[in-house]
Amino acid sequence: MPHPPPTILLVTPVWNDSARLACFGPELAAVLAATALPIHWIIADDGSETSERARLAGLLEEFAAVFPRVTLHFAAAHYGKGSVIREAWALDPQVEWLAFVDADGAVSAAQTVALIEAALALDSSVTGIRKRTAGTRIQESFYRGLLHRVFLMVADCMLGMCSEDLQCGAKVLRAADYRRIASGLREGGLAFDSELLCALYHSGAAWQEMPVSWTQKHGSKVRPLRDAWAMLKALYRVRRRFRGRSTKAEA
Repeated sequence: MPHPPPTILLVTPVWNDSARLACFGPELAAVLAATALPIHWIIADDGSETSERARLAGLLEEFAAVFPRVTLHFAAAHYGKGSVIREAWALDPQVEWLAFVDADGAVSAAQTVALIEAALALDSSVTGIRKRTAGTRIQESFYRGLLHRVFLMVADCMLGMCSEDLQCGAKVLRAADYRRIASGLREGGLAFDSELLCALYHSGAAWQEMPVSWTQKHGSKVRPLRDAWAMLKALYRVRRRFRGRSTKAEA
């Protein structure tokens, strides 16, 4: 008998983000409906205000009319993107693949599904990276691009990893790899992506990096100058936790 297709849990984290999800969600629902992959899409709310939760419930009805396998999850309070993604991923302990994509649509729905398809084909975790190639385009301000490059240099020095983009908001992981490291993850905010890949690296798990088109969107809650110090402190915490550990390949 043929094996059933692998199960995939896709999370979109939101925090007072109904306006941006209202733009990106219909696109994602349509693309998910067009694929035969057994994807369960969870919109994971990170403690938004009451009016926002009501708007999300309305959007859920709209999306479910196109893609029925979509549900809402409400966190008890606002703890950060990383916290709500981990909380949503834990809802199905049997799923074989875990993924997330940010609600702003900077990475398109089509590219998100392409990442999932690549992970299944390679049988490997796959992370999106913002990189200009013959087939991808990056649309961002000079200032945003400069800050991104500076962050990558700092993160590379502090964490000792050679990733081309730690923070791209679209990733697909082998659930088995993630579950081996899940209990050790601590960062609830924006440093979640960097800590996640650092933990995978030190566990010996491998992943592939896949260039994706990326478009800077209006309405971002990230404020580079305000958040830079918090990110540096988070990278320092991650470095301290993983200092002295070696990967399986190095062991």
